[in-house]
Amino acid sequence: MNDEIKQMLTYLRLNGLLENWDHHLKTAQNEEYSHTHLLQTIIETEYALKREKSRKLRLHKAKIPESLVMETFPFDRQPKLNKRKVIEIYDSLDYMANQQNIIWIGGTGTGKTGLATAFLIHAINHGYSGRFILFPELIEQLYQSIADGSEGKLIKKFAAYDCLVIDELGLVEVEPVQVGLFFTLMHKRHKKRCTLITSNLVFSEWTGFLKNDQLTAALIDRLTENSHVINMKECKSLRSKLASV
Repeated sequence: MNDEIKQMLTYLRLNGLLENWDHHLKTAQNEEYSHTHLLQTIIETEYALKREKSRKLRLHKAKIPESLVMETFPFDRQPKLNKRKVIEIYDSLDYMANQQNIIWIGGTGTGKTGLATAFLIHAINHGYSGRFILFPELIEQLYQSIADGSEGKLIKKFAAYDCLVIDELGLVEVEPVQVGLFFTLMHKRHKKRCTLITSNLVFSEWTGFLKNDQLTAALIDRLTENSHVINMKECKSLRSKLASV
């Protein structure tokens, strides 16, 4: 390959072809590829490389704290969890295709975050954009955005993610203005995007941290209208056992 070709491939960002040039030519000669077959092979290779690069970039932008996948979830340690229901939702990917919400409710350490993370990674691996954020962090960002008038821009940003994980809903109490901004975000995502939520609190306890009966009722109504609710209240904590593995 001469320098001019290298420059062209670099300019076109065909890094896969640049790195595999000699390999493609050698394979074509050894296998006696036709021109059509050679071109198809090059295009397929470049396409696969770009898709993989895009997937890794989406994972990076999702800010997932720990890469937890469904294959490693210890279902055998959670006999009270409806494994069949979880796997059916996960495998079908209907939660993304139908913009459904999934809400995990259960005690600390039961695996809610691990499952939500696995669903998010699954969606990202299938071409969707996503983001993981703790509820206290989201609320704080929304509150801080008021100071510089960027709340509309921030809400638009979080409303645009195909799949949004909000972890530990109810971990902190929120101010009235924060409740309003959070409700606005959920309203914009309603039936348009998939939202995955984990919470230690059952729905009847949400008023305690949201401090607004009407908005709480409206929020729960929207979140549960097109959703799967996975009750993990009877599940046990896995943290002590997982820590020893």
